[in-house]
Amino acid sequence: MSIEYLHTMVRVRDLDASLSFYCDGLGLKELTRYENEAGRFTLVFLAAPDDVERLGGMPAGARPTEMRIPMVELTYNWDAEDYQGGRNFGHLAYSVGNIYETVEHLRQMGVTINRPPRDGRMAFVRSPDGISVELLQKGEALAPQEPWASAENIGSW
Repeated sequence: MSIEYLHTMVRVRDLDASLSFYCDGLGLKELTRYENEAGRFTLVFLAAPDDVERLGGMPAGARPTEMRIPMVELTYNWDAEDYQGGRNFGHLAYSVGNIYETVEHLRQMGVTINRPPRDGRMAFVRSPDGISVELLQKGEALAPQEPWASAENIGSW
C-alpha cells in the first residue's frame, strides 16, 4: 500500500488575521489560493520556506496535492460559524496508490467510510479518536467502481 502525507486542514474565522499569524508570525508562505463562490469558501495552502525551497519554488498551475511537500490548508467559510468541540480542526490528508484498495482494507478493519470514493478520487474516514482523514488518489482519479460508486455518505467528515 502506498501512502504520502499531504496536509492538515484548519478552519479559520478571520482569514486576514490567520494569514497574519501563519505567514507574518510563523513565516509560512502562501502557495495557492482557491475561492469557490458556489460553496462560499476560500482555501489557502501554506508551507514552510524550507519546504518551498525543496520544492524548487512555486510551480505554475500545480494543484496542492501535486506539490509533494507538507502544508497547512486554511479553510475560510464565508458564512459565520461558531466552531465548537474542535470543529475548526478539519482533517489530515494523504495521497494513496489505489484509493479503492485502501478504502476496502480500512473497511475490512471495521473503519467506517464516511465519504466513499464514488469519484475514484477522494474518500473520508475517521480515526478511532474521531479525527477525519481525507484520502486522495495519487495521480488521476480511477474509474468509478462498485460498491463505492453508489455508496452513501455516513455521518460527517
